[in-house]
Amino acid sequence: MISIIDYGMGNLQSVRKALTLLDAPVRIISDPDAVGHSDKIILPGVGAFGDAMLALRQCGMDKAIKDFIASGKAFLGICLGMQLLADVGFEDGEHRGLSVIPGRCVRLTVDQPPLNFKVPHMGWNALEFDPDHRAPLLANLSVGAYMYFVHGYHVEPVDKGVVAAVTDYGMKITAAIAVNNIMATQFHPEKSQATGRKVLENFVRI
Repeated sequence: MISIIDYGMGNLQSVRKALTLLDAPVRIISDPDAVGHSDKIILPGVGAFGDAMLALRQCGMDKAIKDFIASGKAFLGICLGMQLLADVGFEDGEHRGLSVIPGRCVRLTVDQPPLNFKVPHMGWNALEFDPDHRAPLLANLSVGAYMYFVHGYHVEPVDKGVVAAVTDYGMKITAAIAVNNIMATQFHPEKSQATGRKVLENFVRI
């Protein structure tokens, strides 16, 4: 059973619908006790880092998520769900994250001269990754596959070895992370049409 965590800030129905179309067993949960009884977990997210962490702590999901990851079961974070894995986020102040992936979540600065890109970053961008050492989450994807992004902040991991893919938006942005049982994407696979479905299908099969 794949459980999607509901903490009041996720794009739940789109993720569930995408998994249902893959005939994957899926449910939405808001009880921390249900996390440990799941085979796989997805942490989606839309919103602010600090508000999201407060919501997770208030319902006890922060500890449940960390315990689940420590158990070795497959975990997927999407967008804000990836950012929350960092040690700290700097959206509207400084906020402690889940500290699963050492690093920080910082604002995109590509809206400053000479780049003058729009922030938040919204739209389709190509993935860059090593085709000879691709993570299982990116199996059957072509280098340069386009995914849909909506974000104004990005993750800067301490260990660049956890980065499975980047995208170029005036600067190299961490687009996907993969280390052991932890997988995460800055892009929204549930909004990325056929290429995004491949990512979710890979997660279902892992």
